[in-house]
Amino acid sequence: MALNVVIAQNKNALGEQAALKGAEFIREAIARKGEAHIIVATGASQFEMLEILVKQDIDWSKITAFHLDEYIGIPATHPASFRKYLKERFVEKVALKEFHYVQGDAEPYAECKRLGSLIAQQEIDVAFVGIGENGHLAFNDPPADFDTDEAYLVVQLDEACRQQQLGEGWFKTLNEVPQSAISMSIKQILKSQAIICTVPDQRKAMAVKNAVEGSITPQVPASVLQKHPQTYLFLDKDSSSLLSGRH
Repeated sequence: MALNVVIAQNKNALGEQAALKGAEFIREAIARKGEAHIIVATGASQFEMLEILVKQDIDWSKITAFHLDEYIGIPATHPASFRKYLKERFVEKVALKEFHYVQGDAEPYAECKRLGSLIAQQEIDVAFVGIGENGHLAFNDPPADFDTDEAYLVVQLDEACRQQQLGEGWFKTLNEVPQSAISMSIKQILKSQAIICTVPDQRKAMAVKNAVEGSITPQVPASVLQKHPQTYLFLDKDSSSLLSGRH
């Protein structure tokens, strides 16, 4: 099944197009059933998309949102905390019905169970995600678990993932980057009715090529998006530069 690939001229255009498509799906869900449930990701790849999304004409009071992943063991005040990121860039800018954070400083397995019981009750209309330099989807690093039915998992972060977090400026040294996280599982992400995946930058080009043109394999976790009928992959010229026939 081919992914719906959209290539924008630059990172800003990519963010805008992804946000507009996501907003379209959100409004459709609200029109159909009076509410919407979404998943929200973090990281440098989501900056432009979130900036545009929060400005859209959407009745946010009818939306419940779920947090995709979080480091284990850092407080919500830490500069690299994804709770801090989402609070500042998303939650405080819209009047949501509810937002379910991943509490990274709670007992991890109990937190996975808590979140799993909450999300199990809902149909997810739109998931906003990205792809890591190592091909990860959420914090499901290779080899990812494609089979677990658990909604949230305790995962170990590989060195490539941790180096990416360092390279993006979230931490000062590699030793500061946590070695484990709570992540939404692959199966849970794929349950979403629509997936909006935004992936800018040259450093993601090989991961994009492997995810789009390679075989579906746990060694490239994002390749599993090929199986999802409503995934829209938004790229810029840099992140799409290694795709066949797209130069």
